[in-house]
Order: sequence, then structure tokens, then C-alpha cells
Amino acid sequence: MKYKAIAAIFYFAMASLAGSSMAATSSKTIPLSIGVAWYPEQWPESRWEDDLTLMEKAHVHWVRVGEFAWSRMEPSEGVYDLDWLVRAVELAGKHHIFVVMGTPSASPPAWLTQKYPETLRTKEDGRKDEHGNRQQFDWSSPKYRELARAMAERLAVRFGHDPNVIGWQIDNEYAEQSFGPTTRTQFQQWLKARYGTLDNLNQRWATSYWSQSYTAWEQIPVGATRGNPGLMLSWQRFVSDTWRSYQKVQIDAIRAHSEPRQFITTNMMGFFDRYDHYTVAQDLDFAAWDDYVGQGHLDPTRNGAAHDLTRGFLRKNFWVMETQPGFVNWSQDNNALDKGEVRAMAWHDVAHGADAVGYWQWRSALNGQEEYHGTLIGSDGTPVPVYSEVAQVGAEFDRAAAWLSGTEPQAEVAILHSYDSRWAVNWQRHNQSYDPVDALLSYYKQLRRQAHTVDIVAPLAPLSRYKLVVAPALNVLSDGEAKNLIEYVRQGGHLVLGQRSGMKTVDNALQPQRQPGPLTELLGGRVEQYYALESPVPLDGQWGSGSSKLWAEQLGASAPDTEVLMRYGRSNGWLDGQPAAITRRVGNGRITYIGAWLDGMTMSHAVEWMLTDAKVRPVAVDVPEGVEFSIRRDAQHEVWIFVNLNAGAQRIKLPQTMTDVLHGGNVNQLSLDHFDVSVLSSNVP
Repeated sequence: MKYKAIAAIFYFAMASLAGSSMAATSSKTIPLSIGVAWYPEQWPESRWEDDLTLMEKAHVHWVRVGEFAWSRMEPSEGVYDLDWLVRAVELAGKHHIFVVMGTPSASPPAWLTQKYPETLRTKEDGRKDEHGNRQQFDWSSPKYRELARAMAERLAVRFGHDPNVIGWQIDNEYAEQSFGPTTRTQFQQWLKARYGTLDNLNQRWATSYWSQSYTAWEQIPVGATRGNPGLMLSWQRFVSDTWRSYQKVQIDAIRAHSEPRQFITTNMMGFFDRYDHYTVAQDLDFAAWDDYVGQGHLDPTRNGAAHDLTRGFLRKNFWVMETQPGFVNWSQDNNALDKGEVRAMAWHDVAHGADAVGYWQWRSALNGQEEYHGTLIGSDGTPVPVYSEVAQVGAEFDRAAAWLSGTEPQAEVAILHSYDSRWAVNWQRHNQSYDPVDALLSYYKQLRRQAHTVDIVAPLAPLSRYKLVVAPALNVLSDGEAKNLIEYVRQGGHLVLGQRSGMKTVDNALQPQRQPGPLTELLGGRVEQYYALESPVPLDGQWGSGSSKLWAEQLGASAPDTEVLMRYGRSNGWLDGQPAAITRRVGNGRITYIGAWLDGMTMSHAVEWMLTDAKVRPVAVDVPEGVEFSIRRDAQHEVWIFVNLNAGAQRIKLPQTMTDVLHGGNVNQLSLDHFDVSVLSSNVP
């Protein structure tokens, strides 16, 4: 096929001409590839050649450098030393390896924090953080931003037109907040800009409760983990906006001195929720995240959902900037992934929309806090056993790059995810075991298995492309979000609301209506009462017999055309015989509310009903339990990816003959060993 030949030529031209080819292309990414985190500042330059030779042999096509090297880049204030970094970038280019340049603001040097102690973050207990770790800076400090911007600008002037530098990573794994006087003043100013008047703030936060009313902006405290629900939600939004503005200072400095072909991203952390990732991702070219299993083994449901979540931040493919080459050092028990599992995990990443997978790290420093973390080569500079498996992944990515270039997962089903709602539920769980992420995953597992592709997007995202939208625990529902969902249903979509949805306003206050708040009229029903459960409650109805755990909502139907799908059995008396799930047809659309936390089998039947009603018709292929099946598409073709996570071999009969991307030839059935992978392609029907 012509497009494959062109993509293959493009890919191998870049791989062979790393020193000059990128200057001629406006692409923000390179085709499917693996990379590593490389720290040349930690080793003698005489070692670099050997490192890069081993990388090249392993089909490594990019390295991330610099993100922890501020003390080497600027050994004293205003004295810059980037010549060593220039030599590292040039040498990488000679080995056909591109560079992602990290800005080093996650680890300020000792001279900086000593000379400018105001740049150290203030902990919630009022104590200043100290030098000697990382992320000890105050992200709201004007002085720290000034110094970080100057460092980023100096890097951009030096590398913004370097043909070997393909992109930038801002900072590293945003996390820590600061609670000092400067931050508090900024928060109060943020509140004034948002609410306008204290009367408005007092009314929307219901501050007459417990005599919390404010008569001056300066009276308002910072609220991270306790206090008025409106205060806490506002604080988290301020934190998110502050991370975005902190990041944008460096982005603007880089873009002013770099070529448009160079991308800018940062490495996020999956379901980590210290800030709203949708807010912070807005100024990036694409999202990236650090994918670690830690203790145990790959959980395809949770890990897959984290991939789809990251893809949903900007609704485009993403990078895995870091992943573990075998094991980590920070879990309670740091077991290694099994032989073959690193390869399976890499292809699982790609199946969900990753265009690059980076391993952390290439080689451990001889000292420091992460001495025991997994690597690709040992402290002696020779490969460790997992090196060969990563090299296999790199070779396979090379073979598959032309087929996968430009493809992406394309879903007809979406799950709505909201940081506001997660924060609100977690602050007031009512049942300590109720985890809003677990609630999302309870839907995701069966939706992914039956529909094959699922997007996870924000409630304000455009929804018209989806036939089915599911909103588990959408606790906080703004007027704009409600309008988006109502319009989606009226335009013919099927909206499914899960437990605890539509309970709170945009200010984390209870809705003046019962759940689901502004969607009650559309539903023709409401939540009469909610109950935290001590033990599971039986269920019965259209989706069979099952049970609800942790939480149960007694529903009521007010419209004559609202149907009851499931009812509770005998339990606490209040729930006996009461509706557990209701639905209503609205024109060509439908809205459904599920007040129960469905068990696995009942959820499977419920999802089958949802997909059938919404006319979602996934590819008809019989995939055994434990085999991940994914599809990536572009306008010309589609690529099927199978990853066998079962302990035993699995056979799969294909509905059509397809091209075997990794091994060549045509196949109409598969035999996959444990952790085996198959990548197939065909024309779009």
C-alpha cells in the first residue's frame, strides 16, 4: 500500500539522518519509538559513547536529558555551563538518537535555595521545606518563576534550533503545593477574581454555617484537606491554575526561541489528583505520563484506563515518558515484572494510543535516593537481563511504525471523568471504601471489554461523536456541564449516570434539587435517598440477579414513561423492592440512572444492554478473557493489537484474513503464548 511505503521511508530517513532530517519537517512527534531517561551529567564523557552505542543497538530512538541537572547547567547564579550538554546532544545525533530536553526546575540547586529562601515551599504545618531532595520549591513564588524562566530561556536559545532536539519536557511530575503567606495572598486574589464580592462568596459557600462568614478577603485561609467544601474545591482549582501558570512561564520562554516543530509536554502521573490535569494540559502539544506498576503486575483495567484518561486530556495520542524496566524502588515490595511482561506492557501502552514509550532509567547513579530502581544497564555499564527484552520491543516498534503512524483509538463510547467530582467524593466519602476511581473502573472494565475502545473525557468535552456516554460518580455538576449533557441526550445520545451523580453544584454545595440535580427533569425521576452499605444488597431485574456493594440509592420515577430496569431485594427495609436503575427515552436519545454499585456479572449484562440500545456495534471477534484487544485507525486502515495476559496460551479465530505486521504474511487465526503480542492490519471495511 502506498501510504505504508511513504511512512516507512519517512521513518527510516529520520532514523538515519538524526542530525539533519528533523530540521526539514514540521512534525511535532516522531513515529512509534522507544526512549530512555539518560543522565550524562552523572558520568564521565568517556562513558557516553558506550552508552549511546548500546542504546542504538537496542533500537532506542530518543533520550530525555536535563530534567534534574540544574546545578550542572548553572553552577552559580548567572554562570551557565551548557557546553557539556551540547556535546551530549551532538553525540546522541551521531548515533541516530533524538533528544527530549527537560527543563530542570523540579530540582533547584543549593545556591538558589540558600540565596533565595523564599523560593522554598511552605508545608501545610507552616514549616519550610529544605534542600536535599526534589520538588522543594514554591510553585507560586515570583522569584522562583523568574529563575526557572531564565533557565528555560537559556536552554531554548541554545537548543531551540538544534536539529537533534525534537521536543521539551517542562519540569517533572508536578506534585507539591505551598501554603506560605505569598500563596495565601495569591489565593485570596484568585477568589476575588472568581467571585467578585464577599457577599457572593459567602452565599455560594453557605458560610453562615458554623459562623464562617467573611468580611475581608484577607480572612480567608488556604484549605487543602479540611474546612468548608466550597473553600476546599476553590483551593484545588487555584492549585491547578497555579501549576498551569507556572508551566506557562517556561513554555512561553521556550516557544519564543524554538522552532515550531519542537513539541512541548510534561510528564503526568495517571490517576494522581493533586491538580486538574485538564487545566494543566491545555498549553501542551500532547499529554504524557509516567506509567509504573510498582508492586505486583500489570493490571490491564486500571493501567488501560490511565492511558485512556491521559489520551483524553487533549483528546489525542500521548507519550509514556517513563515506565519501569522490570522493577521500581519505591514500593513496599519491589518485585520484577515477569519475563515477557515488559514487552506486553509496552504494546498495551501503544494499543491505548501511546506513540512512544520511555524507560526510566538507562543506568542508575552510583548514589542517590533511587539506587535500587530498575535499569537497562547495570552500574558497571553492561546490559542487565531486561535489556534484551526492551531491544526486542524497539525492533518491533521499528517494524510497526509505518503501520501505526497517524493512527489512533477511535471510540463510540466515552466515560466522563471529573477532578472536581473526585475531590468532592473523597473529602466526604460517607463510606470509607467508596473510591471514585474504583467506581469509574467498575464501568470501564466491561465497556472496554465489550466495545474494545473507550475514551475518558471531561464533562465539557464535545460529545456528539459518541453513541454512549457513561458518567460514574459525576458528583459535581456545573450548569455548563449539565447543559452539555442535556444537549447530548436531545441530539440522540444515550447518557448513563452512575451513583452519586448530580449531587453538588459548581461550588461543591448540595444542589437545590435532589439528584441528579439539573438532569432530574430530563430523567423523569430522582434519587429519593442514598445509603452507605455495611454489606451488599441484592438486585434483580432486566440485567439479571446480582448485588450492590458500598452504596445504594433509592430511586423514584416521576414521569409516566420512565422505566424501572432493576430493583433492590430485601435489605434495610428502606430499599426493599425500590428502583435501583431507571431509564427514559427522550426523542431519539435516552438517559439512564443507575443507583447501585453493580457486581461484575450484572455490570456485564448492563453494559451489553447499553451498547445494544445505543447501537454500538463493535468488531465481532471472540476474544478470550485475559486477552486485551484494541484497535487503532486512520482514514485508510486499521491496526488490531492483541496482548495475551493469561497464564496459558490462547487461540483466536479472526473474522477476516489480516496482515501480520510483526512477522509478515497473512493470518486468519492466532495462537498467543503468555505475554505474547500480535499486531495485525487490514483495510477499513
